[in-house]
Amino acid sequence: MKVAVLGSGAWGTALAVSFAPRHQVTLWARDVERIEAMRGSRQNQRYLPDVTLPVELKLCSDLEEALAGVQLIIVAVPVAALRSTLQQIAKLTVPVAVIWVCKGFESGTSQLPHQIVSDTLPASFPRGVLSGPSFAQEVARSLPTALTLASVDGEFAQTTAKALHHSRLRIYSSTDVVGVEIGGAIKNVLAIAAGICDGMHMGLNARAALLTRGLAEMTRLGLQMGGHAETLGGLSGVGDLILTCTGDLSRNRQVGMLLAQGKSLATILDELGHVAEGVYTAREVHRIAAQHGVEMPICEAVYRVLYEDLAVDKAVEALLSRQPGSEFMG
Repeated sequence: MKVAVLGSGAWGTALAVSFAPRHQVTLWARDVERIEAMRGSRQNQRYLPDVTLPVELKLCSDLEEALAGVQLIIVAVPVAALRSTLQQIAKLTVPVAVIWVCKGFESGTSQLPHQIVSDTLPASFPRGVLSGPSFAQEVARSLPTALTLASVDGEFAQTTAKALHHSRLRIYSSTDVVGVEIGGAIKNVLAIAAGICDGMHMGLNARAALLTRGLAEMTRLGLQMGGHAETLGGLSGVGDLILTCTGDLSRNRQVGMLLAQGKSLATILDELGHVAEGVYTAREVHRIAAQHGVEMPICEAVYRVLYEDLAVDKAVEALLSRQPGSEFMG
């Protein structure tokens, strides 16, 4: 299958590396100098410096060339760039299958990725979301990973998952696009909370409690927005939550740990040099939870730390002083 991966960040590069031995893959980036550097070194020095790019992988900075004759487009840009990228894809005269892998809500509109896709792509373009517990470095190194590919078109989800699936990257199909996207978005906010918890040395008991109650928040909002409980309890929900909240490779968890050290958000983002989607998602979750009347105290605490300058110790104190209720009623 001829595949174009749009976006040469860590995740886009990792997927291109994973699929290149089995498909005809082109990795595209708009930055000409970056593509030339990658061609010369056969490495993505900025995002995956320890991974050698397969000889089969084609590198391209010309979007028209990258999309010529493709059967599948994998959009691996951040949510902030999704709409503009899709607008370019929409100019294609022949419909092409599109999969997106970004996680979060669009700033300002609070739209999930599939809503942005609906706004920009003609209905004739088959589409779906690929998500789940996955660090780019591990996928690029061919360490075993399992993901979910969701589409409202169940046949498309099954066929495409089967085509991309291989022994080191297991891909399951689903029709619950909303549930998959909600899990992928909210786990990043909860990972910031987990990083604060770990950075303040609150212990493993506290982290386990935070993950479990965070899952309850994710599920409440997910169900309210039309997702399915089994999806939120699956790979793209609890699976991604566990990985992002406990793994040292998680950028969002790093944000939380650095906040616990007293660093400012601006300094943290400058030091990371990578997108930490949870920072932007927290603001949108704050808005969406209010609109839907869903109580999300952990996510709300993260929002207040990021955007209202609430000290992390005060945020933790406020959470710990909440009156306990029924475990399964909120």
